[in-house]
Amino acid sequence: MMPNREPTPFNRFARTLPLLRSGTLEARLARSEKEIEAAQILRYEVFYDECGAQPDETMALLKRDVARIDDFCDVLLVIDHSQNRIVGTYRFMLREAAENYGNYYTSSEFDISKIIAFPGEIMELGRSCVQKAYRTKPTMQLLWRGIGAYIQQNNVDLCFGCGSFIGTDVDKYRQALAYLYHYHLAPPELRATALRIHHQEMDLIAKEQVNKKEAMSQLPPLIKGYLRLGGYVGDGAFIDEKFNSLDVCVIVKREKVTGRYSNKYVSARHHEAA
Repeated sequence: MMPNREPTPFNRFARTLPLLRSGTLEARLARSEKEIEAAQILRYEVFYDECGAQPDETMALLKRDVARIDDFCDVLLVIDHSQNRIVGTYRFMLREAAENYGNYYTSSEFDISKIIAFPGEIMELGRSCVQKAYRTKPTMQLLWRGIGAYIQQNNVDLCFGCGSFIGTDVDKYRQALAYLYHYHLAPPELRATALRIHHQEMDLIAKEQVNKKEAMSQLPPLIKGYLRLGGYVGDGAFIDEKFNSLDVCVIVKREKVTGRYSNKYVSARHHEAA
């Protein structure tokens, strides 16, 4: 656990990214409270209206996925300029911001003490969503390019966060969970562990019985993307009844990124206007 301390001011509009464009789409960091609110509205539409998460009274009244942690994070946006609307978003939290806030969101579901102890800059990724009509390759590529540019700009060595399956039916994802456990379990020195109160074992099927094709069909696109970047998962899934999700802790070391993805996503200088 991180020490509680009096929060210091965090300017979430201080950072910028290089120009990241694809047709009418642009990825950049939020620049105003109005844009943060628009991202929260999109998150509410996806997580609560579409995926069945349960909002608290304030969220239900505002129709926004609001949280105090947002005040300590940078928020990535994908904007469709032809419609003048935000169609995708991601939330980033660096180590200093987490220390000021007092914790990471991931620590509400996993013991991440080994990740926090990792030397160098670490970054939590969270609250990723895309408007249904925009779940296309160009949108997803822009999100990854934004992540890569932010990683490079802030000298991030390790990324982590909660990767979610929609719903809490463990049987529906048996193959995927077992596949992650047997083939992508994080090394002991980085291995997060799901908190006991909602812990779900992942080794539900013996390794020789895992059907990789079926497992891949069960994996959400975002988790597949992390795996392509050399990502690992922690030990155990977290059953989040309130958010109607089954979560795994995903960990990605920058040095594990393959050459193809390093060139494509991490090197920001290759991503001027398309």
